[in-house]
Amino acid sequence: MAVVDVHRFAESITCHAWSPDLSMVAFCPNNNEVHIYKSSSQDQWERLHVLEKHDQIVSGIDWSSNSNKIVTVSHDRNSYVWSLEGGEWVPTLVILRLNRAALCVQWSPKENKFAVGSGAKTVCICYYEQENNWWVSKLIRKRHESSVTSVAWHPNNILLATTCTDGKCRVFSTFIKGVDTKDPKAGSPAESKFGEQILQLDLSYSWAFGVKWSPSGNTLAYVGHSSMIYFVDDVGPSPLAQSVAFRDLPLRDVLFISEKMVIGVGYDSNPMVFAADDTGIWSFIRYIGEKKAASSGASYSSQFSEAFTKFYGQSKATTANEASESSKSRGGVHDNCINSIVPLSKAGSPKVMRFSTSGLDGKIAIWDLENMQEELGHQFY
Repeated sequence: MAVVDVHRFAESITCHAWSPDLSMVAFCPNNNEVHIYKSSSQDQWERLHVLEKHDQIVSGIDWSSNSNKIVTVSHDRNSYVWSLEGGEWVPTLVILRLNRAALCVQWSPKENKFAVGSGAKTVCICYYEQENNWWVSKLIRKRHESSVTSVAWHPNNILLATTCTDGKCRVFSTFIKGVDTKDPKAGSPAESKFGEQILQLDLSYSWAFGVKWSPSGNTLAYVGHSSMIYFVDDVGPSPLAQSVAFRDLPLRDVLFISEKMVIGVGYDSNPMVFAADDTGIWSFIRYIGEKKAASSGASYSSQFSEAFTKFYGQSKATTANEASESSKSRGGVHDNCINSIVPLSKAGSPKVMRFSTSGLDGKIAIWDLENMQEELGHQFY
């Protein structure tokens, strides 16, 4: 089995993040608080802190790996950077200048900036101003036509990818003079002005959600609400794009395990594996925990019943049973939508062998792919 540990912390979890040494986890139990737990033994978790500063649901959390700072954003339109001082987490308010909810947040690879996506069609790039001892935000405006649902930093610390409910994925330059340094190896992106749009992808005809870069930054992956996942190589003036359709419920987030393998999570409540062959063609491989990819008519019928049940309720006992059996056959770790997936490895690592997922069922699951290499295929690693 790929699952190492599963623990139910709350009725529902909106987002989660791990401490640099992976000994503590911070999550929002679908309210205005952030709970921090530490593993006291193999199966026991102890709550150490409750961060209470936001007024509404915390929609995004990220824990920096080097500076040990936590950044949170909320539907209350605010962001806080939390620093551990004397055993207590001390918040510093970040003025985002938003008139709608903040929806997602992520530290940049060098941790000198973080990006916030919002319902105000705006992305905030926040950085620390040493002279005034506060966090400042610069806004990328008038580019998105709807809510920004996800942000992802390129390894070069300059490019930022975003997804939006207008169905588009965009890539921007976030170069800030005095904060970033020009790197000759980075090429033209470092010469771009702040907020300049490098690329706009119109592959999806529905809401677009999670987006991630591959470890090298050569490939971009994002997902749409139409049960499709999109892969883009050679991000720039002439990108190479692929789309992979699958017949199950839509995904919400993605994670690159390696340059050739991606894990997708979402409404189907079971992680999905996508991989590229030697020619660079991406395809759906299987669910984690499933012996082989579901392709038979009977299996598809069961999957359709499960999807129907989740959308319209368990109106028929036979439909509910079919959905339950189908979920169990594919792993059944989560009981509801998985809304986030987080790597359990050092930033910039070429391979991710462990990751965690959290969902609306209140569970956080830790997955280990070490013992699944033979099943998934060594060539993808």
